[in-house]
Amino acid sequence: MPALAGAVFSALAAWLVHRRVSARMTHRYRDALEREHGSLVEAQARFAESLNGLQTRCAEHEAVQSGLRDQLAHAEKGAADLRLALDAAGARNADLVAHAQRIAEEAARLRQLSTTFERWHEQMISLMAQNQDMHRKNHELARIVNHVLIVSLNASIEAARAGAAGRGFSIVASEVRTLASRSQELSKSYRDSLDRNDLITTATFQDIQAGGKMITASLGAVQALAAQFQSKLERAPA
Repeated sequence: MPALAGAVFSALAAWLVHRRVSARMTHRYRDALEREHGSLVEAQARFAESLNGLQTRCAEHEAVQSGLRDQLAHAEKGAADLRLALDAAGARNADLVAHAQRIAEEAARLRQLSTTFERWHEQMISLMAQNQDMHRKNHELARIVNHVLIVSLNASIEAARAGAAGRGFSIVASEVRTLASRSQELSKSYRDSLDRNDLITTATFQDIQAGGKMITASLGAVQALAAQFQSKLERAPA
């Protein structure tokens, strides 16, 4: 009989120790889950805000790039018209002065366009750098999500070991794991969006570079026309 009582006492003591240890483990994992959940929510909010800003800037660059292409086409047509005007111009001083004025205006407009392209070229470099930074942030977000998944899985295991005492915590761990899984899908979606932004910004950057070179060439042609008109003005009779 004493042996039985001792066995019961030992079993009860072991159960109490196990329950106390399980409670401590449950509390520890609950704190860890709360910290990881907070980090995940904060990282998601920061990343979503940055991504929205990046997409807005990409859209603005596309719209302005379209307008700059139209202006460049107009400038090239103007330069071609001026070349024809130079070939057809007579010796009259008034005609030469009028054409010279047109050339001066066209050159000024091309210089302004060139300045605009230079500014957008610098902004595109900044935008591409921002896109790369967003890739790094998304990688960090994915790392946090994976860590939360591991912590929540371990917490679920500990909750299961705790039995009835860990049932409520098991529900919390399951909800956090579900949130982390959704965040993982969201991170993949962010990565796809960033990859598309990479293509857009790279193509736009190349267009701006090409457009800048074309404007520089057109400006050189207009300046050459201006020199020719100046020479004709100097030779024309008063």
